[in-house]
Formats: sequence, C-alpha cells, structure tokens
Amino acid sequence: MEDFGYAKEDWFRTFLSLPCGIPAHDTFNRVFSALDPKAFGDCFLRWTQSVREAVHEEIVAMDGKALRRALAQGSIPHIVNAWSLENRMVLGQLRVSDKSNEITAVPELLRALELSGCIVTLDAMGCQKNIAREIIEADADYVLALKGNQETVHHEVKTFLEDAVKSEPLKLGYTETVEKDHGRIETRRYWQSDDLAWFADRTKWEGLTTVGMVESERIVDGKTTKERRYYISSLSLDAARFARAVRGHWGVENSLHWVLDVQLNEDQSRARSGYAAENLATLRRLALNMLKKETTKKRGIRGKQKNAGWNHVYLLKLMGI
Repeated sequence: MEDFGYAKEDWFRTFLSLPCGIPAHDTFNRVFSALDPKAFGDCFLRWTQSVREAVHEEIVAMDGKALRRALAQGSIPHIVNAWSLENRMVLGQLRVSDKSNEITAVPELLRALELSGCIVTLDAMGCQKNIAREIIEADADYVLALKGNQETVHHEVKTFLEDAVKSEPLKLGYTETVEKDHGRIETRRYWQSDDLAWFADRTKWEGLTTVGMVESERIVDGKTTKERRYYISSLSLDAARFARAVRGHWGVENSLHWVLDVQLNEDQSRARSGYAAENLATLRRLALNMLKKETTKKRGIRGKQKNAGWNHVYLLKLMGI
C-alpha cells in the first residue's frame, strides 16, 4: 500500500490534501489493527445490500475459510462467508477463532442478512437444528449437507435413499447432468424424496420437507470413481431445483475461496496484530465484489487488478466514482 501510494502520489494529491505525505507501512498496519472490525463489517454489509440485485430463489452459500498465515497464539482465524451465486458477490462475513466455532457464527450472520426468498446452502458443519430454524424464520429455504456430525440422521437418510433407489426409483424425483472438460467426464445423478414417514426426528428439523442424494461419477484417464452425498432440505419435491442448489453451493469454493487465495493471495497474508487480519479480509472481499460487478472489461480478476493499477479512469469506475 505504501509503495502504491508513492507511485500514485501526484494523482492522489488531485483529491487528497496529504499534509504529511504518503502514510508509512507501520501507519497502515496500526490503522487496520485498531479499526473496529464490527463497524467496518457493518459498513461492508450495508454496501453489499445497496448493490445487490433482487434474484428469485437466490442461492446463498455459506462456508468458512481459514486465514492460514494469520496464525496468532496457536490459533488460525476463520472467516465465515455468505456468497451469492447469482450476484457473484460476498454478501457478508464474520470471523471466528477456529472452524468449530462456525456453528455459533452462522446464526449471527444469517440474522444480519436479508434472506427472504433465498435458498441457503451449508456443508455438514452447518447442519444443525438451530440453523435450520434460523433460515426458516428468515423466510428462506435450506439445503444442508449430512456427514458424521449428524451420524444418526446421516445413516437413516443414507439407508432410506439407497434402498429407495434400488427398490422404488420411480417414486423419487430424479435428474442428472453430464459435464466434459479437459479429458474428464463427470455425471451427477440427483434423487429426492418427500416421503419422511420413516424419519422419527422429522419434527425437530424446522421446515424439513425432503431428503436428497447426489451421486458423482467421474471418469479420468479411463478410471472411474463414484461418490455419494446426502442432504436434508426444506425444498419441495423438484429434483432440478434441488440439483441447482447443491451444485450452486460449490460457487463459494470455486468463485470465492479459490480466487481469494490464487488472485488476491489471502493465504499469504501475515497480518495478525490486533484486528488487522479480519479488516484486511473484509477489504479483500470488498475489492473482489467490485471487480466481479464490473463487466465492461473482458478480463479475469488479475487482469482487472492490473488495469485498475495502470488506468486511473478504470480504477474510479470500479469504485463507482
């Protein structure tokens, strides 16, 4: 930041007074370490809501990401992100001290967002009764992945759906997709059922309407692998809609987490004093939202970053000035 300031000092002086010149590296560090992350996060949240476009059944994928080099006192901080698939932007974020605390952070983030009419997706860590209730109370739907943290539910859903696929497949909702890319063929098969009479705890999960299973079959270099995943959902019986939500959840990994690490070097950031790690994480998500929302420049994120560094007009356009 200091280097960029010196390189652009003449331009900055056209709209900033800079009586003491460009701030030093340590000054930037002190500011980001001391800045109230909640107040900064609230500003970020208000801005995202102001530029967010209304989308019918918007997919909002929630997942945590580690700030790996911001290790402090033996703990790696995690950021829980809410990613909008259709708006292609981070709607909000919340820091937690470690991955296990995502369970407590997700309800808080849900309450901060406008989710009416959305479909909220979470991985197995977020498959909790209180989280399902929070989503339904927000007038939204959910698709929650099942794994070992809900061992009994996972086993019951797995047993029911695998038996149903074998014995009564016509009673299930079904769709499949095929993707071919770089020598890989991936077929995804989606089954969904609204028969919950067998599930003793169904009333404990607010809004629970269907259960689902996804089978991913990959053929790479002549070798075939299969994987099955299981879900509980408040969605009605509609396999295509269920498939859209399940597939959409991976946008938080591919379009957000991967870009933050590869394009914005988040995993390499060593900022850790005070609130610096959280505030810089917010700043990166703000920058990423701006870069993704700007569509006139037909470049990737890295190309847009370079253009913003070279071209003052384009930089101001990104910032909406």
